[in-house]
Amino acid sequence: MSATGARESTGARGAPGGGPWWWGRRRSAVLDVLLAVASTLECVAEGVPFAHGAGLPEPVGMLLGLVAGPVLLVRRRWPVVVVLTSIAVMPAELGALLGIVGLYTLAASDVPRRITGLLAGMSVLGTLVTTYLSLRQDVVSQEDFNPPVWVVPAMSVAVGLVMTAPPVLWGLYVGARRRLVESLRERADGLERELSLLADRAEERAEWARNEERTRIAREMHDVVAHRVSLMVVHAAALQAVALKDPEKASKNAALVGDMGRQALTELREMLGVLRTAEGAATVRGAVGPDASERLVAVADRAARRAEPEAVSAEVEGDGPSLAELGDLVGQSRAAGMVVELSVEGAGGAGGRSYAVGVEQAVYRVVQEALTNVHKHAPGARARVRLAHRGDEVAVQVENGPSERGAADAGLPSGGNGLVGMRERVTALGGVFVSGPTEAGGFRVSAVVPVGVAGSGG
Repeated sequence: MSATGARESTGARGAPGGGPWWWGRRRSAVLDVLLAVASTLECVAEGVPFAHGAGLPEPVGMLLGLVAGPVLLVRRRWPVVVVLTSIAVMPAELGALLGIVGLYTLAASDVPRRITGLLAGMSVLGTLVTTYLSLRQDVVSQEDFNPPVWVVPAMSVAVGLVMTAPPVLWGLYVGARRRLVESLRERADGLERELSLLADRAEERAEWARNEERTRIAREMHDVVAHRVSLMVVHAAALQAVALKDPEKASKNAALVGDMGRQALTELREMLGVLRTAEGAATVRGAVGPDASERLVAVADRAARRAEPEAVSAEVEGDGPSLAELGDLVGQSRAAGMVVELSVEGAGGAGGRSYAVGVEQAVYRVVQEALTNVHKHAPGARARVRLAHRGDEVAVQVENGPSERGAADAGLPSGGNGLVGMRERVTALGGVFVSGPTEAGGFRVSAVVPVGVAGSGG
């Protein structure tokens, strides 16, 4: 907007216009040129009688018309200048079109209303005075015409209002309508930007959800495969050592290897079955369908809820292991030759779940991974598993001593993700995880997990 209140030339939706100079469009420039030509012709024609009445040469009146008429060319840029010019030439009875168009343009522009009102008042006053003087002169020049005293003032007021009120009111209406349209356009642009930001955010959240899901699946695969396969390797090594010396023990170890392999396959099959659920298929279809953004937001919300302790439930984790199965887990390690002691403190869920599914599964996986690490890195070492129920939290600690007779690493492959996975599980539930070597040369893993929502005990 310029200093005089006129708008800068812009096209639709704020794009630069295609007209010259201050005109937004070419047809606006053509219209103003035609109005300026018409105003110039009118002023020149009215300048001749003005010159006669004032006792001036005709060229002087015509020159005045040539100067005042073309001012309409700048009405969009400087509407105040146009109105002031029309007021200046009123005593010469010039520029009726100049005054009407100038007042309309001024009222439709963004010039402050106090300035618009002042100039409109001056225009009304100037028109009234000029009309009164002209009518009074006509009445005096006609000796046989004697109207009442109030006729000339009334006609002057009527002419003044007719010449100024309609263009001002129409200009105010057009300006208000223009501002409303621009406000609606700005709101539409703002909504478009907001929708674009929401779409970008939905895409980011969906990508974060996919990464979280991949991490969770990788963690589950690691827990299932690493523990079962590690025990299978341990039993296979024992089977190889006693195959010729003790066939009965070799047969028992072989049966254990087969059972563990079947258990590992069962867990893997269940996990793959979860990945093929209808919900997963719908999510994949939604990622490429017409409603992709809404579905991606839903996926992101589900993934975000997984990070909350109360939301880690059967819907996310499925029917995973529970604390009631810790005895069987320890028994498997004992069957592989490890000396393991299990102690439980406090009341806690005998015969069924007493905590949320995610809480019990996280504690179970911590014990499972800790025992797997003992098999891998401290073969022959004694281990102790402690489980404590503390009302609003459950704590677990797995500690092992040094390898017996300085036994070396079992040679099992390790990806270095065991401790990372345990920490992720516990911290995702709002718990605390600590691990590190002991003074006796062993290793200790400790975790404290908030209980969250209590499950059913039956």
